[in-house]
Amino acid sequence: MGKDLFEKEKISTAYLKLAIPVVLSMVIQLVYNMVDTYFIALTGNTELIAGVSICTPLFLLFLAFGDMFALGGSSVISRLLGAGREEDVRRLSAFCMYGSVAFGIITTIIMMWGEVPVLEFLGADDSTMYYAMQYYEYIVLGSTFIIFILSPINLLRTVGQPNASMAVTVLGAVVNMVLDPVFIFALGMGAAGAAIATIIGYGCAILYSLFYINKNCKALSIDPHDLGICAKELQMIFAVGLPASVTNFMQTIGMTLTNRSLVEYGSDSIAVMGIVLKIVNIVMLILVGLAFGGQPLTGYSYGAGNRQRLRQVLSYAYKIVGGVAAVMAAGVAVFAHPLINLFLQDESLIAQGIEMLYWQLPGMILMGWGLVTICTFQSMGKGMPALILSMCRQGVVYGIVITALSMYFGYTGVIASQLVADILSIVIAGILFWQVIQPEL
Repeated sequence: MGKDLFEKEKISTAYLKLAIPVVLSMVIQLVYNMVDTYFIALTGNTELIAGVSICTPLFLLFLAFGDMFALGGSSVISRLLGAGREEDVRRLSAFCMYGSVAFGIITTIIMMWGEVPVLEFLGADDSTMYYAMQYYEYIVLGSTFIIFILSPINLLRTVGQPNASMAVTVLGAVVNMVLDPVFIFALGMGAAGAAIATIIGYGCAILYSLFYINKNCKALSIDPHDLGICAKELQMIFAVGLPASVTNFMQTIGMTLTNRSLVEYGSDSIAVMGIVLKIVNIVMLILVGLAFGGQPLTGYSYGAGNRQRLRQVLSYAYKIVGGVAAVMAAGVAVFAHPLINLFLQDESLIAQGIEMLYWQLPGMILMGWGLVTICTFQSMGKGMPALILSMCRQGVVYGIVITALSMYFGYTGVIASQLVADILSIVIAGILFWQVIQPEL
């Protein structure tokens, strides 16, 4: 794939060529997440399930850290490609690779030192702390792998090689799925086994990505001699990268707030919500793939100054993401019982899960449109509005909503909070769109 894809290809064709491999990568990741949860649920230990669910925000936190370099670098690089500055692309790609490794090592040291306080903040109590610590220690030791892998995955997409990006993701997920039952059951390692399988999968994906870039992708560089960046370029990367990382960081905060709000209703409620959120990811990951898959096309068109093509890309993005969100949310609603029944057999817990799930689904279309808007801000280098919107859905807005609703409506208020936050967040997204993006079109 070359310049013709970005400049001449029909919008729908170009968008889907870039987005479908990302969606497939997300589907594979989804399958892994579901299989991982399935194997853990087979233990029949709701405290173990809750312990792992409590640590899920950590995984999102590491993805947030990786986004600073991966999405921030991808945004700048897509615009540099549009402007024809290939040498700068190699230099900045090397910075993103090595910068993410250094940040990952620092993260590991700090989080291993603060293990117990972090787990208590995430909502671990006497019944779940043992299992949470098992998962925590291994996932933190491997955090550098999680933070780093996002850079090659996103940079490969940005330079027009989404199939290679997909292959990297698929390899890591498949290795995860194969090793999960081995470590969890055959070796009897439980939660720790699930974390170890995850890290080994990421390690294999990293090795393949480095090999591929070195042999087949001259647009990017892993050579430390190419590493170089000036203060202005660093500012450009983090102007987008920090808001991008806030999106995942806010998910971490959102899940932590949810878990802490459900503590008074028992570990079963936390375990069920953890499973429900995995199912919600069926829709969310695909929407993320569709929204972020078109990001290189948006950034390239903006960098090249082609406003007509940019308008067409955005129009198509909102239509395809919104339409897919509506269809998938309806499908999940219809099959809610069998989906939850994959992980839980107790009918009372299944009923609780269905109620939680129904409250989540109506906001899917709104979430999809919000993702497209965030991606557009990132592609255009508009850091501040991206930051504001990223802090809304599961951050500031969600925090205010869940605090108020849980206070006045108890348990129902907790599980309804995400929908209310979605409605308020899309209103904010609309205002930002007309103030920031519309004048550029």
